[in-house]
Amino acid sequence: MAITIYTLCTLTSLACAWLLFGSYRRTGHRLLFWSGASFAVLTINNVFLMLDKVVFPDVYLLPVRQVSALVAVLLLLYGLIYEKE
Repeated sequence: MAITIYTLCTLTSLACAWLLFGSYRRTGHRLLFWSGASFAVLTINNVFLMLDKVVFPDVYLLPVRQVSALVAVLLLLYGLIYEKE
């Protein structure tokens, strides 16, 4: 059951990134780019979560997951603070 939930979370964040980047290409609004980049890194974070919990349960990947989550939040924070319209 866990593999199904982790897969659905990964696919959801990938779909969000895909839609945000698509909207950025159409409109050119830079906040959409930063949001898409954040969701792309969150997709990687979800892949690390799946690897940590399902594929390699004996390997401690928590620091890698935390760093990727921090990068995702920092990307979104940068976009929210420095992109003005």
